[in-house]
Parts: sequence; structure tokens; C-alpha cells
Amino acid sequence: MSNDPNARTQLQKLVVDFTEAFNREDIDEVMSYFSQDGIYDEFNGTRNIGKEAIRTAFQTQFSGAFGKMRFYTEDIFLDIDEGKAMIRWVLTLEEENRSGAYRGLDLLHFTNGKLVEKHTYCKAKIPFIRKKEEMTKLEDLFIKLFNDIQLTC
Repeated sequence: MSNDPNARTQLQKLVVDFTEAFNREDIDEVMSYFSQDGIYDEFNGTRNIGKEAIRTAFQTQFSGAFGKMRFYTEDIFLDIDEGKAMIRWVLTLEEENRSGAYRGLDLLHFTNGKLVEKHTYCKAKIPFIRKKEEMTKLEDLFIKLFNDIQLTC
């Protein structure tokens, strides 16, 4: 058990801030969290080792190829002693004429404030795509859930 009374708060802040960097679409900020020899395992099984490879893996996402992407946190589990977290999220994707969403989670391992491993898993091979009006209602629900979770943390 960690002797640092702030360890839980610090680890949770790292996880939330890292996720919010994705939502701001700031690849430089996202990359600032990774250690030089960090590992990013994509949901499709591709393993990227080192900052350069990880940045390359994120390039398509940050180029806007999938439209506007937003992660809404559903839950966070923390292992303070090991510096590990599991964040369960819903990812929404919005393009001009269509939108979609899917659930997933990231297993994150931080050492000395740097992300050394990020393993991503998702529940769908292909995100479900619905009419934009339907997805807007669903996104409003996710935002409400996200705000409720933030109030309880």
C-alpha cells in the first residue's frame, strides 16, 4: 500500500488529463505523457514501441480521418502501488454525414509520471453507425454520464 496520501489523486489526474489531451486533439500533449521507450498496443493487435512509432500510429486519428473523436469516461480503476489504471470509455466519432460510437478500455501503466504502456481494447470490430440524430441523443447521454462521474471523483 502506498504511503503517499496523494498517490491516488495524482494517478487519477494523469489518467484523466491524458484522456482529455485526446479530446483536445493535441498529439503533442498526448505524446508528452509517453516515456521514450513506451509501448502502445492497438486494439487490432499492432504493437508500437517508442515515441516515434507511437506518434506514427496516432497520426491517422489526429489527422481527422475518422472525424471528430471524443472519449467519454465510464469508469476508472486504479492500482496505486503499481501505477496502473484501467479506464473504460465510450468513443464517439462524428463526420459530416454520419456518426458512430463504441465502447472500449485502456490499460495504462505509469512509472515516475510517464506512460510506459498503453493497451487498448474495444468491444466492436466496426463501430456501430447510426443516423446523426440518433447519435446526438446518445452523445448527450454519454456527456451527462461523464459529468456525473466527474462530480463523484
